Amino acid sequence: MRRIHVLGVIVVAGAVAIAAADPAAQQRGRGEGRGRGGAGGGGVGAIQKVATDVYMMPGAGGNTGVYVSANGVVLVDTKNPNNGQAILDQVRTVTDRPITHIINTHTHGDHNGSNVFFPASVEVVTHENTAANMKRMEAFQDTANAHGLPDRTYRDRLTVLSGADAIDLYYFGAAHTDGDTFVVFRNARVMHSGDAFPNQGPPFIDRGNGGSGVAYGDTLTKAASTIRNVDTIITGHAPTTMTFQDLADYAEFNTLFLAHARESLKMGKTPEQAMMDLDLPDKFSGYNLGGGRGGPGGNFGVIFEELKEQQ
Repeated sequence: MRRIHVLGVIVVAGAVAIAAADPAAQQRGRGEGRGRGGAGGGGVGAIQKVATDVYMMPGAGGNTGVYVSANGVVLVDTKNPNNGQAILDQVRTVTDRPITHIINTHTHGDHNGSNVFFPASVEVVTHENTAANMKRMEAFQDTANAHGLPDRTYRDRLTVLSGADAIDLYYFGAAHTDGDTFVVFRNARVMHSGDAFPNQGPPFIDRGNGGSGVAYGDTLTKAASTIRNVDTIITGHAPTTMTFQDLADYAEFNTLFLAHARESLKMGKTPEQAMMDLDLPDKFSGYNLGGGRGGPGGNFGVIFEELKEQQ
């Protein structure tokens, strides 16, 4: 085990942390908030091959997954608003097949912001909770943008397309939001995790859209123990792909984080104190724990409030 010392990082990141600690921003607009990694700075990045017929497109919001099926292209997440043409331009460097489906992993605007660029003939698929959350987003209040809302939803599991093109969608419970979808390109052994697994650091827990720090580790543990035959993961915001073991480790990380939160709250510690004396196994030494959306206390403030509500 190692003791995580983050004071120096917190001081350096103070300006960012102050803004991030604003509770109103954490709960912003029940749908307007963005996942960890924020706007995914810069423009749309060059498309990168992940596996046969599967590509990843970073930048300008969350990572976009691109799957070239026999009859068309399936997009997973469409980044911030006004990036539709840039997404299409990158897709056109690998195929001229039409866009047929968009799968949104969750409700945030940096993952569904460019849905409206694509025509109404493109089927939008989400979890049923994400559909409800998206309907509350300001961007979709204009009837001219209604075609960017989900056309098809599911509750626990859904398969999109069939045969060698099959794409399996899974829902395991609340984490980043209450509608996080894990997207598995079955034949390619690749998964897009959205912001349920954004990168190697504390996630953004969007309680305004049903996210839960208490359920987070359990939800990821269910995903890691249920999903099979996945080798490579496109995360919500990391610039490179991850392995399936990385997902299992991330589940453990969030489980340990919750356990420390429970003990710290019981001992009367503040979120900042809980962050300062957090002990983690060495395998998490590469995780970025400084600052973040919760300020000096990180996610402990969010989890403390959730735990108090359950008492």
